[in-house]
Amino acid sequence: MKKVLFVVTSCNEKGEKKLPTGFNLAEVTHPLEILENDGIHVDIASIKGGAAPLDGLEDFSDPVIAKYWEDMNFRNKIDNTLKLEDVNVKQYDAIFFAGGHGTMWDFPDTPAVINAIREIYEDGKIVSAVCHGPAALVNAILTDGSHLISGKKVAAFTNDEEEEVQSTHVVPFLLADALKINGAFHQPAPNWSDNTIVDGRLITGQNPQSAASVGKALSQLLLNK
Repeated sequence: MKKVLFVVTSCNEKGEKKLPTGFNLAEVTHPLEILENDGIHVDIASIKGGAAPLDGLEDFSDPVIAKYWEDMNFRNKIDNTLKLEDVNVKQYDAIFFAGGHGTMWDFPDTPAVINAIREIYEDGKIVSAVCHGPAALVNAILTDGSHLISGKKVAAFTNDEEEEVQSTHVVPFLLADALKINGAFHQPAPNWSDNTIVDGRLITGQNPQSAASVGKALSQLLLNK
């Protein structure tokens, strides 16, 4: 059975005003449903382990969100996430970083994130992320000292989307800009478009609307390997 490690943020507040935040539930449940339906096992980790904070943007009228929210096994997984630095990533075929604004504070500079990405990618496996999840890729350095994203096409939450949700001056940096600074070819689509980019073993999506497409691309790549 193929195995994927989902990683979510442990950061529950953003900016100087300490606004509540966390991980985006749609960006976990939509790819999770696709992977599980395809017989792929998923574990969920976070930066600190334990209960992972939600970003407060949950739409419980979304049938996929509602299904998982009523699933006590899923609820137990997000209430008792694995601590990323304690996970042996060699047992996984892919890693996936879900979004939510909290990722902007604890994904980029966490050694466990950088180490996990390097180990997975250099083992010939798959790295994937959606929305603000690509914050994990900003400082992802390979053994040779190069940025994993250098020269690669990526999708991520755009500057225009950040402006639309009035967070341009809340986040510590603009994600699209940071990815480009470290050599990525950012591929933006109109706000809230389903936009997923596959560049070899790197899969990235732009926003919550892209979460299911990232899941489909990840499943396809896993099952065709």
